[in-house]
Amino acid sequence: MPLLENGRLVEDRWTTVGSDNTLPTTGPVIVPLDRLEDGLARPAGEKLGVALPSDADVAVLRAALPRLALVAVTFPTFRDGRAFSQARALREHLDFAGEVRVTGRPLPDQYEFLLRCGASTVQLPDGADPAVWAQAHERFTTAYQPSVRDERAEGFGLRRFLGQAAN
Repeated sequence: MPLLENGRLVEDRWTTVGSDNTLPTTGPVIVPLDRLEDGLARPAGEKLGVALPSDADVAVLRAALPRLALVAVTFPTFRDGRAFSQARALREHLDFAGEVRVTGRPLPDQYEFLLRCGASTVQLPDGADPAVWAQAHERFTTAYQPSVRDERAEGFGLRRFLGQAAN
């Protein structure tokens, strides 16, 4: 599936394994949460990621985070917004600096919100048009939601700033 980073397609260098698959001994690998211990048993220099179910508390990763290079959060449906909270909690409460990948079924309209919550990449759903996602990334330049990225102006802060500049 295509992988989007900052509105552009990028190569996915990660291998995702399921609960029953053999873990590769080398290369970046994403394991399901129930196989995290297996992943942590790999050599320390090998990149490791974990796929976090939407109903899991990110705090279960606290001890493993120093070894993780990627955490994948999942949208089982576009209406299930728990991945927003998981991404934000990883960044703000657990200080995770690695890649936060969004998987599942998010919508292009949610892309900017995902980025503001701390997502790094989005694995596009099957059949998704990357151009629509890139457009969604460029559509708005001001947001009301605070961002963990601090890249775009916040509407309320901008409104205060403009009010002070007029005085």
